[in-house]
Amino acid sequence: MELGSTRSHYRKLFRYLGISLVIVFALIGFFLTSAFFAVKLHVTDDKGAVDYNDRYFQEIKDKYGKSDRKDSSKVNRREAQFLHEVLVLNKYYPENSLFILNAYLKSHNLAEAERMIGAVNLYMQDNKAYNSELKEFESDNLTDSTQRNSGSVFGWMNIAEWADFKIAVAKDKPLIDSVANLTNVEPRLIVAVLVGEQIRLFNSEREAYKKWIGPLKILSVESTFSLGVTGIKVTTAQIIERNLKDSVSTFYLGAKYEHLLDCSTNSPDIERFKRLTDYKNHFYSYLYAALNIKQLKIQWERAGFPIDDRPEILATLYNIGFEGSVPKANPAVGGSTMMIHEKPYSFGTIAFEYYYSGELYDLFPFKKSRFDWPNV
Repeated sequence: MELGSTRSHYRKLFRYLGISLVIVFALIGFFLTSAFFAVKLHVTDDKGAVDYNDRYFQEIKDKYGKSDRKDSSKVNRREAQFLHEVLVLNKYYPENSLFILNAYLKSHNLAEAERMIGAVNLYMQDNKAYNSELKEFESDNLTDSTQRNSGSVFGWMNIAEWADFKIAVAKDKPLIDSVANLTNVEPRLIVAVLVGEQIRLFNSEREAYKKWIGPLKILSVESTFSLGVTGIKVTTAQIIERNLKDSVSTFYLGAKYEHLLDCSTNSPDIERFKRLTDYKNHFYSYLYAALNIKQLKIQWERAGFPIDDRPEILATLYNIGFEGSVPKANPAVGGSTMMIHEKPYSFGTIAFEYYYSGELYDLFPFKKSRFDWPNV
């Protein structure tokens, strides 16, 4: 009797264990299936929003156009005014003025240097003393009694995570430059969208930051809804691949680029995932990002609305996806909103501020052209 009772007890135990395992695997299957359809149906997509400073970005674009090389007197006066503004800025934010002056002295690109000042001035609109001194271009009565601020005028560049990011991205300079040479997309522009993806993940409160990113000074590699260091969605990657081959697409870049993403196996989905989520080599993350940017650029160019000189618009479109890329005369800056130490920023704004900040300029300087630059 005791033996029979023991067997009966074990049969019940195994039966309950079996039922429990079935339930657990069913829940896992439900979760994975839900995640799959969420991505396919774009439930997880962040539709983004127009940045509240969008009008200011448009004003910068209109104010600082192409350099006037025909009239040297205009250029000389513009340069003098620019240097005056750098001098004034130095009294308030020495760090930013140094970055801007360094970028100008190395690039000799006055239009871009003026936009760098414009990016700073967005944050100085309410500083009456600063704006008053800017207007004193014709006089020489600047005082030196102003309280100087330590750090950058761009608040999010003063956090510890930004310092860690700069160390991490420097390690990838050879990969970024290699991708730039393959795609003819300016390295600094590639980094601009990388910053947008990484800075929201570089949060000291995140467990991953505490364990790996901060201590090791490495970039965060996403492997769920977005992939790699540049946050490429699977559907976006597939569109980029198709655009490379489709010669009638408005996103087509030419025969030169058709085979850049060819697979070497018969399992493209698996190979794509491995390429983008490789923790040791971020080459394909940068390659997909650069091709994405260039395809968006060529689409708008063919529609008659070139955005070569609008890194903030290119970044916004990169963030919202191909479906939201509708060429028009006055595109808006925005994209997904991220909180950085309790302050909201749009994806396009983060890219804009980095691009014109002068930060990392020694590693990723301006080129004469953001596209096709090796040939210029």
